[in-house]
Amino acid sequence: MSVTTVSVRPVLADILPGGTQTARRAVGARDVALVLGGAAFVAIVGQAVVPLPFTPVPLTLGTFGVLLVGAALGPVRGAASIAVMLLAGLAGAPVFADGTSGWAFASFGYAVGYLPAAACLGWLARRGGDRSPWRTALAAVAATALVYLVGVPWLMAYLGVGLAAGLALGVVPFLVGDAIKAVAAALLLPGTWRLLGERR
Repeated sequence: MSVTTVSVRPVLADILPGGTQTARRAVGARDVALVLGGAAFVAIVGQAVVPLPFTPVPLTLGTFGVLLVGAALGPVRGAASIAVMLLAGLAGAPVFADGTSGWAFASFGYAVGYLPAAACLGWLARRGGDRSPWRTALAAVAATALVYLVGVPWLMAYLGVGLAAGLALGVVPFLVGDAIKAVAAALLLPGTWRLLGERR
């Protein structure tokens, strides 16, 4: 009986200068810089906000930033980037959408959902999930679903509404935008691999 295993592949951060196998064995200054850069990137792109009058959850580019950071850094560094951003926001830094900080706001659950989303996308990228447009799109959909899985229950509890209202306020208005983000990731990530050349 044979067992088929999925090979673990490098992510984009691994092929940057200094990303050799030896350099990746231990956490060092390079990894810290990548984690901090990932946190800053998600925080910055998340400031691109379009308020929607019919829901307290704004339309942002934060999820798109999470997709890119998770795929580019891998599961550990990607999740660490989001953890750093969350801790900074809880400490009072205005890193959440529209310069928000703390936790007592309607969309905080979505920011928490970025953590499993980044880990998921990074895990899939380690297995080639960012090498083709179709695989990248499916990986982006899976990661985005995790954002909703955490964000919608928080929204429901914060507003004191049921599941139907939670879906109407926290999912339905964003489906088209998330589909566009998935398509953009499906074009950008495999295209970057083709430009740089995949190092095996």
